[in-house]
Amino acid sequence: MAGEFELIKRHFHYPVSHSVLGVGDDAALMQPRPGMQLAVSTDMLVAGRHFFADADPFLLGWKTAAVNISDMAAMGAEPRWITLALALPEADEAWVGAMARGFRDCCEAYCVDWVGGDTTRGPLNLCATIFGEVSPDKAVRRTGADHGDDLWVSGWPGMAALGLAHLQDRLELVSDWREACLERLHRPLPRVALGLALRGVASAMLDVSDGLCGDLSHILEASEVGAILDETLLPLEPLLAACKRTEAATKALLSGGDDYELLFAAPREQRGHVEAIGRHLELPLHRIGRILDKPGLWLQRGDGVAEALQAGGFDHFQTD
Repeated sequence: MAGEFELIKRHFHYPVSHSVLGVGDDAALMQPRPGMQLAVSTDMLVAGRHFFADADPFLLGWKTAAVNISDMAAMGAEPRWITLALALPEADEAWVGAMARGFRDCCEAYCVDWVGGDTTRGPLNLCATIFGEVSPDKAVRRTGADHGDDLWVSGWPGMAALGLAHLQDRLELVSDWREACLERLHRPLPRVALGLALRGVASAMLDVSDGLCGDLSHILEASEVGAILDETLLPLEPLLAACKRTEAATKALLSGGDDYELLFAAPREQRGHVEAIGRHLELPLHRIGRILDKPGLWLQRGDGVAEALQAGGFDHFQTD
């Protein structure tokens, strides 16, 4: 059985493209480009909480990198460097090798240098830290949403939640859509190009990890505003096709999470610009509501009646 340092040498040493020094010393050396600010974020994935203990290690490696890269996309920052700290119940080299390949493949897909990390014995846990760059005053924060702004979301949020419900035997999916939902759950695609394109366009932004309503509440609280979603504008089509149940599709969209799509506000006068960005990137961008000047979150039904929505998202300390 390989030891810690042999595992690191075999599976965590990769060439770097824009770093002074990568894995192999006491610290990596990174040189931000002149005039750029550093954006830094950390995400931890814990077995039994964020993924099944028997999850495919390649896909788990991909997702661990992807959810961190998505944090850079959410701020309009360019992801540049990443580290990975890994706790393992045992030194299973085949598992480590597959996980490392998935992590590396995601990093390479988004031009991110894997520059270091750590391994130890313990309950299965993967914790990555991502470093990105953004020009001063160009980062898109959660604090800028204003009364009258449009609310937008990218892609088809809710598909990952349907995939999880299927794996948990809570919902049977149509066979033609099953793999697509599972792919969204296991292999999210960070919207880096969209995040970069929305700098100077979006007034507030984040990625949808804990559910659309729950994550939207963070924007509303930070910006001291409210919002109303329009039921007729919600992108439910693929969700309805996948599960054939309106209630399940709507719940997945509004509270499912794990899609890592971008949810953002933008001034109404930017509507044409946002639509042009979607066409250029060949990525669906859905206008789903608007920002209000009073606190709270509502859903306007097709008949025009507005009802209050619960804004709570996934809580890691909530009792199951």
